[in-house]
Amino acid sequence: MFNSQLTVFVCVADCGSFNKAAEQLYISPPAVMKKINALEKHLDMKLFDRTSQGIRLTAAGKVIYRHARFLFDYSDKAIEEAKQAAGTADTTFCIGTSLLNPCRPFMDLWYQVKDHFLGYKLHIVPFEDNHQGIVSEISSLGKKFDFLIGACDSAIWLDHCNFQPLGVYQHCIALSREHRLAKKARLTIQDLYGETLMMVKQGDSSVVDRIRAEISCHPQIEIEDTPQFYDMEVFNRCAQTQNAMVTLECWQEVHPGLVTLPVDWDFPLPYGLLYSLNPPEDVIKLCCLCHGAEEEPLQKK
Repeated sequence: MFNSQLTVFVCVADCGSFNKAAEQLYISPPAVMKKINALEKHLDMKLFDRTSQGIRLTAAGKVIYRHARFLFDYSDKAIEEAKQAAGTADTTFCIGTSLLNPCRPFMDLWYQVKDHFLGYKLHIVPFEDNHQGIVSEISSLGKKFDFLIGACDSAIWLDHCNFQPLGVYQHCIALSREHRLAKKARLTIQDLYGETLMMVKQGDSSVVDRIRAEISCHPQIEIEDTPQFYDMEVFNRCAQTQNAMVTLECWQEVHPGLVTLPVDWDFPLPYGLLYSLNPPEDVIKLCCLCHGAEEEPLQKK
């Protein structure tokens, strides 16, 4: 990790001789002297006094030697720590977590399968649900984190990751707590007549596109497009405008000013593990175990 001249300098100081240092370093004595001369020239100071009795460190040389020894010791400790970290990294799963994609469901799965991963640890990595940056976060699977867990049928997301379905969440309607429909236990599509319904743009989610097709059969409901991916600003707009919003049952705690109500329809959305396009064996093994199947989970071709 250091300049070879500094290594030679310390060896010469320890041996007290150019010849002995050359033997220890397996190079010629002229090569040793050449490196020492080059180091002295580079530092613009004399490091050794050369006498008929041998060599000895100058006052400046003693200072350089002391600090060089400290650097070597520090380097050894740094390398050892790095080796330990590398070993730990090989047995650590990094799990992404955010407001809309919390890692709690993963934790419930982990405690069911962790006996198959003796010595492994989990590291939770927070990220933000920003509709402009979420695709970048999905692309970080395999680098920033090993897994995300969440609802997904996004064509854009699935271009950047593999997906192991584990179950489904039902689509619901979110409303302000002050909305005229907020006290109802369950909604029908007809309850939404006269309302503006917020939902993601068409073309990315096949399930949401089917909801849009169903709503389009009811011209009494106006559709307002949101960004392609929800973030906190979408939930804030729903609360502030008194509009209704298509949401998922798993997001009922995201915004305290909203209530989430079931609807008389059946539009389930799959949720599960998202992981990299080129996963290591331990990631594939965990996906298989979480799915409860022996075969490998589906991967993008």
